[in-house]
Amino acid sequence: MGSPVRVLNGVTGLPIPQLNAMVGRILPPFSFILPAWLAISFMVGLAYITKYAGMDTVMGLSLTRTGWTYPFFGTLLGWLGVALTGTDAGSNALFGKLQKVTAEQLGISPVLMASANSAGGVMGKMIDAQSIVVASTACRLEGREAEVWKAVFWHSLVLASLVGLVVMFYAYVAPWLIPG
Repeated sequence: MGSPVRVLNGVTGLPIPQLNAMVGRILPPFSFILPAWLAISFMVGLAYITKYAGMDTVMGLSLTRTGWTYPFFGTLLGWLGVALTGTDAGSNALFGKLQKVTAEQLGISPVLMASANSAGGVMGKMIDAQSIVVASTACRLEGREAEVWKAVFWHSLVLASLVGLVVMFYAYVAPWLIPG
């Protein structure tokens, strides 16, 4: 079994053959977790790639040209961020400052757009790869991830669009309700 067994041998003092037998009995029931673990690892890696390659900035700059519809599309940016990175915190880290700067340039509340990024992100969580893989694995639907994704994609997009409309309401109809 390699180095981990040698470490266990050093810590526990148990003979290596006995540790190999124990690990061999313990690991197989958990082997179904490996695809989910790999997917989560790759999505976190993707978050770093988009950040350091400047992809988030390019997308954000293109969204500033949406003008008065920016609150709607800014919400979808949060949705896209979570769909790509797999985490609302990752989306906020990638797009939070961009949302603030863009909102200030357009005269929209930065607090609203930071919140819109998070709220849109919540709707993107249901279609991110790690959630799809984890759900498929937990339901014993390995190999049917595409079916699961297709089943939830439109729900996610419609809900994110509804959140975008609510953000537009707050931006233009009831801006006094936004703190700060």
